[in-house]
Amino acid sequence: MKFDPALRRKARHYALQALYQWQISRNALSDIEAQFRAEFDFSGTDLEYFQTLLHEVPKHVGELERSFEPLLDRAVKDLTPIELTVLRMGAYELAYRIDVPYKVVINEAVSLAKKFGATDGHKYINGVMDKLAQQLRAVEVAAEKR
Repeated sequence: MKFDPALRRKARHYALQALYQWQISRNALSDIEAQFRAEFDFSGTDLEYFQTLLHEVPKHVGELERSFEPLLDRAVKDLTPIELTVLRMGAYELAYRIDVPYKVVINEAVSLAKKFGATDGHKYINGVMDKLAQQLRAVEVAAEKR
């Protein structure tokens, strides 16, 4: 299958909602995935990417939070649930999905924050993700600036 950014965008959209649900409910990821697949039409979605985000972000949650925690102006526990979920997903993509350009990761995180977060939350997400990209993707960021 040819890569389609729109399918991946929809996967992130559903993954954010599913990870938010996991964060709040702590229900089994397999149950959340089954519920989402029953309730939503995944035909226009990169299902594999949705599954990857849903299952891998929680697996690495401590490491992901440690990567962005020093970049925050508040404690992780003081982030809104949407901010926290978006940052976890973005940190995961920067750290583990080097096939996705860092600018795409940042843009997608900002887009999700605009759609689901507080009024100006996307600006905060943008700032944190930009700093995180400079750490986790230093070579890629430096190459971009040349």
